[in-house]
Amino acid sequence: MSHRYFILYKPYGYLSQFTKEVADHLTLADLGKFPKDAYPVGRLDKDSEGLLIVTNDTTLNHTLLNPKFQHHRTYLAQVEGIPDKAALQQLRKGMNIKVDGKISHTLPAEVRLLPTPPELPERNPPIRFRKEIPDSWLEITLYEGKNRQVRKMCAGVGFPVLRLVRIKIEKLELRDLKSGQILELPRMQVYKLLGMS
Repeated sequence: MSHRYFILYKPYGYLSQFTKEVADHLTLADLGKFPKDAYPVGRLDKDSEGLLIVTNDTTLNHTLLNPKFQHHRTYLAQVEGIPDKAALQQLRKGMNIKVDGKISHTLPAEVRLLPTPPELPERNPPIRFRKEIPDSWLEITLYEGKNRQVRKMCAGVGFPVLRLVRIKIEKLELRDLKSGQILELPRMQVYKLLGMS
């Protein structure tokens, strides 16, 4: 069986799966044709956007999702307000969040406040602009993938996420893909960029 590897820019409002749970759900099947035995590696929740890998390679799926390998994932998060040094330090050193009803401590993360908004495709629908509340952008690199982790961490320090885009897994990047675009890559390139042998 030949393995195939796709990267895509998952748009806002789409589920990271191929089957609809209700009739009006948008799924990956609405973006294009994939092999019948392919599936997404990891997930982005419906409200999040960005880099998603779809493949029929079970080895890649196991390695990327196994916590012991600590693959890093980088996100751009637009947050309400402008985090101060204390909030940024808390995000960096790790904090308690709730996962599946239990308290879980996050691993240290790399976090930086961006001086200017990043260049990203327009979101549909756009973020609601509120003149009286400033917003800012953070670049956050995690070494684990707990459910809704970035959102929970940012809310935990008082800066809720307005928009969340995953731009990178290891050295595999979103590149200049537009929202909804799909790109097929060769196995050797994908494995090299993900740091897998």
